[in-house]
Amino acid sequence: MNLEKFEEATEAVKKVILRTKLIYSDYFSEISGNKVYLKPENMQFTGAYKVRGAYYKISTLSKEERAKGLITASAGNHAQGVAYAAKLYNAKAIIVMPNTTPLIKVNRTKSYGAEVILHGDVYDDACNYAYKLAKEKGYSFIHPFNDEDIATGQGTIAMEIFKDLPTVDIILAPVGGGGLLAGVATLAKQLNPNIKVIGVEPANAACMKESLKAGHVVTINNVDTIADGTAVKTPGDIIFPYIQKYVDDIITVDDCELIVNFLDMIENHKMVVENSGLLTVAALKHLKCKNKKIAAILSGGNMDIITVSSVVQHGLIQRGRVFTVSVLLPDRPGELLNVAAIIAKEQGNVIRLDHNQFVSINRNSAVELTITMETFGHEHKDQIVEALTKAGYDPKVCHPNKIYD
Repeated sequence: MNLEKFEEATEAVKKVILRTKLIYSDYFSEISGNKVYLKPENMQFTGAYKVRGAYYKISTLSKEERAKGLITASAGNHAQGVAYAAKLYNAKAIIVMPNTTPLIKVNRTKSYGAEVILHGDVYDDACNYAYKLAKEKGYSFIHPFNDEDIATGQGTIAMEIFKDLPTVDIILAPVGGGGLLAGVATLAKQLNPNIKVIGVEPANAACMKESLKAGHVVTINNVDTIADGTAVKTPGDIIFPYIQKYVDDIITVDDCELIVNFLDMIENHKMVVENSGLLTVAALKHLKCKNKKIAAILSGGNMDIITVSSVVQHGLIQRGRVFTVSVLLPDRPGELLNVAAIIAKEQGNVIRLDHNQFVSINRNSAVELTITMETFGHEHKDQIVEALTKAGYDPKVCHPNKIYD
């Protein structure tokens, strides 16, 4: 991957991408002590950066290779990129996706005219099956990350970052298999050897971190993360040397950090960013630097509504914005009103209430009252619990199974 190839790829992908300009984030700058700029690839036409590498790779194929049909494996975003690019070239596309792929990614891939096959639980299972079909049917395989042309296409993101922010100090990029990170790091270091490029991956899918530690590509035993776009067991061996040479560090983040950053992104930037795309903003709190100009790549925004709902609810619970408390009441008139008055005085907002009179035969503690309410945060939540305690109740904070019916 050289500068000439990156320039060629940059010109090629201009035909199919939305030029996503950097967005300065007051919120993430303040909490990190740095100047943070977001690269919103979640706003791409296909909802993710993957169309860059897919289109550039397909553009390098011969007419004969495209005529054979194109096949790939993907958790969703690369699938849409290949399907979209194949449609532009009037080529047949077959996409093998894990069974766990969000429905929105499956349907959007089909909407571009591709044939979708669901196989396996994780990307690696789908990839092995796609290779098998490619060999049997003679299809041209378009790897989602382990390919220099793919990585070169993804690296065009770095070209745009430098045009928008020539004095950038650090680029943060999500990493699953490594195609995006390899392309971005290789081009960034060619443009400015002093820049730092840091990859970010889920703590429970840290195949790249383990590979760098070992000095060679390794396969981890299991992946368990809500960041499905980066749920990879084995990084690419072709692009791995570029990561060894050009990447300065790998940061891992826990899933719980992604959940609260989803809320942060919606509330402060009004953008839906998928869990893998949030890795970079979640990593900001792990950085030890201050007053640096940081570009954080938001790699995609393809989330189905059910996942959005689940992440929002868990995020509210983690932030103490919603909580559930249980109290036992004497079975006599007015007790429910007393509890409601306490909560109202402390400005809690009740959103769900369960009143069970049959929890005990003891008339002095015969009613179990379970209340789910909205609060301003953990401090406010503790204030309400303390008020109930002072009133003689014995409140038990519990995890709500469901916030809204």
